[in-house]
Amino acid sequence: MTATSLPYVKMNGAGNDFIILRVDAPGFDLSPDTVRRLCGRDTGPGCDQLIVIEPPTNPGETAFMRVWNADGGKVETCGNALRCVGWLLLEASGQESAVIGTLGGPTVARRAEGTRIEVDMGTPRLAWHQIPLAEEMDTRGIELQVGPVEAPVIHTPGAVSMGNPHVVFFTDRLDDDFVRGAGSLIEHHPLFPEGVNVGFAHVLSPDHIRLRVWERGAGLTLACGTGACAALVAAHRRGLTGRSATLTLEGGALTIRWDEASDHVFMTGPVAFDGTGTVTI
Repeated sequence: MTATSLPYVKMNGAGNDFIILRVDAPGFDLSPDTVRRLCGRDTGPGCDQLIVIEPPTNPGETAFMRVWNADGGKVETCGNALRCVGWLLLEASGQESAVIGTLGGPTVARRAEGTRIEVDMGTPRLAWHQIPLAEEMDTRGIELQVGPVEAPVIHTPGAVSMGNPHVVFFTDRLDDDFVRGAGSLIEHHPLFPEGVNVGFAHVLSPDHIRLRVWERGAGLTLACGTGACAALVAAHRRGLTGRSATLTLEGGALTIRWDEASDHVFMTGPVAFDGTGTVTI
């Protein structure tokens, strides 16, 4: 196979960093080995996720965004990447909004104050088969725990799909070792046939949550946009917060709002430009 060089843009959203490529035809694909090489901090430019912007595949879309995690696996969507891709599309077009297609469904990105971007993440999917779970459960608090049966360390997380599967534990244990250990244990639990992103949320007040996320296929990252959306939805369903809150993550703060009228979740947060380069495919 002939090697191809492609220019990339390196960006981050609240510390969650991406290599972003742009191609001229839909259906672009990469081998898991290539993705791991490019995402590796020692073997490529290094990133949490690799993003490819393709031409739109459906009427009304501005572009299509394809996402791979650092382990080489293709995933449905990524909230922080949607903000970065949205910013690129809006800067290129001069428009105030863009419709971005993803494997998890279309998303609308809009300009907010400064360099912040608001993304309409759509309606949260709350039925057990939409997460998906391997068996029927009440997704406000599913039957899952870590630790001894009689004294679990964490238990009964909420389950939400924001186009990708999440569980959210409510705990004040947010240290690296705990999040890494519990997250890696739960990510491939048999209850989740497609794997799962694992959130650890400490509710500080009805409008403020401290959050850490173990991302499926990426591990411990500085921020997770869909994870922040899932945490707010799960917290509100438990009566722990209102319908909007500031989510403080390691890489920065995101504002999440679950609109009652539309049932859509809106995420607003920063984007940052880290540089450019060329990769060989």
